[in-house]
Amino acid sequence: MEHIAVWVAAFLTLGIVSFLYKDNPWYKLSESIFVGISAGYWFVVLFWDNVHGKFWTGVFPPEEYDAAGNVITKDPDWMLWIGALLGILMLARLVPKFGWISRWPLAFIVGSTAGLYLINYFSSNMMRQVQGTIMPLFGMWQTDPATGEVMFQAFSTYDVVGNLVILIGTFTGLVYFFFSKEHRGVFGATAKVGIFFLMITFGASFGYTVMSRMSLLIGRVDFLFGTWLGLIK
Repeated sequence: MEHIAVWVAAFLTLGIVSFLYKDNPWYKLSESIFVGISAGYWFVVLFWDNVHGKFWTGVFPPEEYDAAGNVITKDPDWMLWIGALLGILMLARLVPKFGWISRWPLAFIVGSTAGLYLINYFSSNMMRQVQGTIMPLFGMWQTDPATGEVMFQAFSTYDVVGNLVILIGTFTGLVYFFFSKEHRGVFGATAKVGIFFLMITFGASFGYTVMSRMSLLIGRVDFLFGTWLGLIK
């Protein structure tokens, strides 16, 4: 069975790679199998994690016992019925006559998710970036816990250079996006420095994305030439 699984995986991998030549039935078959298996897998996972793991066990909590063998009673979480009702209303999309009903739970999901991610990104991205730009450049005053003496602890050269890069990049980047003043003279030169920092940032982000995709390709090539053909030990 293990050899059959390896051959099936190799067949499907080559089918996906065959798209580099042109669109063909082999690729379409491999793509359909991949999408179908992924949909089935996530359906089972979400059912047991959400429908059973959260809703069913929350509304009908199972009996639990403590170390002495006494039954621990838990009150049902009736608020979960609201989420279950919204989920059921989403299925109205399958009936064209009542498809408009699915817009209500969809609007609730989009609105609540947008609000949740707004708070999360505001805390993780915006506030942390602001905090990172107001760090001291060359050092900071610290109190010795043993003696209580206040001492100035200087940063290393690496930290100082990094802080200066963050300071200059942040300032010049903000200048570039200030369009109320024409980019000429010193103001224009500062904006060009901001463009330089922006291009480095976008390039690094794009390079990171390419490298992550390359790691997937390397994994598939290692499987084909190693596990399947046995050419790589």
